[in-house]
Amino acid sequence: MQASTDGLYNAAEDLIERNLVAGRGDKTAVIDTNGAHTYADLHRRARQFANVLTDLGVQAEQRIILCMHDTVAFPVCFLGAILAGVVPVPVNTRLTEKDYDYILADSRARVLVVSPDLLNAFEGLLDGHGNLNHVLVAGENTGSHQTLAALTDIAPADFQAAAMKPDDMCFWLYTSGTTGMPKGAVHLHSHLIETANLYAIPTLGINENDVVYSAAKLFFAYGLGNALTFPFAVGATAVLLEGPPMPSAVATILKDHQPTIFFGVPTLFAMLLAGDDLPSQNDTNLRLCVSAGEALPGELLIRWQERIGCDILDGLGSTEMLHIFLSNRQGHVRPNSSGFAVQGYELLLKDDDGQEVADGELGNLHVSGPTSAVMYWNQREKSRDTFQGRWTVTGDKYYVDEDGYYIYGGRSDDMLKVGGIYVSPFEVEGALIAHDAVLEAAVIGHPDADDLIKPKAFVVLNEGTEASGELAEDLKALVRKSLAEYKYPRWVEFIDDLPKTATGKIQRFKLRDAD
Repeated sequence: MQASTDGLYNAAEDLIERNLVAGRGDKTAVIDTNGAHTYADLHRRARQFANVLTDLGVQAEQRIILCMHDTVAFPVCFLGAILAGVVPVPVNTRLTEKDYDYILADSRARVLVVSPDLLNAFEGLLDGHGNLNHVLVAGENTGSHQTLAALTDIAPADFQAAAMKPDDMCFWLYTSGTTGMPKGAVHLHSHLIETANLYAIPTLGINENDVVYSAAKLFFAYGLGNALTFPFAVGATAVLLEGPPMPSAVATILKDHQPTIFFGVPTLFAMLLAGDDLPSQNDTNLRLCVSAGEALPGELLIRWQERIGCDILDGLGSTEMLHIFLSNRQGHVRPNSSGFAVQGYELLLKDDDGQEVADGELGNLHVSGPTSAVMYWNQREKSRDTFQGRWTVTGDKYYVDEDGYYIYGGRSDDMLKVGGIYVSPFEVEGALIAHDAVLEAAVIGHPDADDLIKPKAFVVLNEGTEASGELAEDLKALVRKSLAEYKYPRWVEFIDDLPKTATGKIQRFKLRDAD
């Protein structure tokens, strides 16, 4: 990040202008369902949207909600708002009406930009939010609302970027809200480019010749970095998929658009490997893959390397930290590990009393780095619990092995205590996934006849495999052979799907609640 001599810095101006200065105006920035869009197109349209917001009377640091599918309109609106000093708030397109009602009230948004097929979820809410002055539909006109294109197409393409500073509020991202209503993590202008400078460029080696595809959508912190910040920081090309990242659609992108970097989640890698859609190694151009959202089982990594011939860098990030801060490295990938701290970040492991643990001992992971959100909006107590001085509490448990690799132990609230000893559900799940019949697994604690907690496994089988008592016993035996005796699941229940957040994280609490 390079602020001007007077200390001013606008994140959107940086990400757009650097490509024009470098002579990449005619280079493709984004490929979506409507075709290719150059950096010059992005420059023009973002400035037009900034003028639209100004004409609508939206002022600096006021918020606008973006509930949009992945098309070029998303980066146009996201960056255009930031150019104007307005705070864009991308939201999950799969939330409930109750969630949207809460976010509109919490953010006090002045404008809603929404994809046509998502408008329905907001129609009954609009009259109840006095701050919301305008609804712009990013598509064909719907009802009485204005279309985004009708306004941007006639707006001037000249715009003087708002005079912001690196520490000014830039954008918000709402957490997934798995333990309550979503929390708005407030990020600053300096944060976007820092994720590229600290992770994408040194760890991934991303450059202007790369074509990237992210299965994680732009409204996620993970997807925002993958498909916007990272490619725009170096002049690469991002491929956007408007619809859901079903294995068949992802496989088509890998074959037709030949991305060199693919960002996925463990569930998707597992589904691609289990199905018939995944192209052969010779039909792809992948040089690197990245996984986040949930820890990547080593078995999936090994199978992917054998099938596709490239590594998956497993990493840990969060909405609060904006992107990955703990990651494997190219040439130093270790199955079942999350690697090392990304440069610019510090990690600490603490016990439940706040004391540092020794190497090899499981502890609660804390991270410090320049991309940490400054707070949850309107959530003082939760902010104080999570943002402790320069440290951010992640809610994940890890230990450091003899070589310095960080090994995932599970979420703090998912840990089991069996016979007085902590058991990581992730470790048991990894052992189960090693069986050829298993697509996915989740492990929770369940009381036995003596009301003592023991592991229970919920297993999703690969297509064409039938559940049986014999298979359940085989799975128990596999875990007993792989891990310490007390860790094996005493019960195995076969189910069709595991409950997950929109980011792909398994919601074990739902399995516990229903058990």
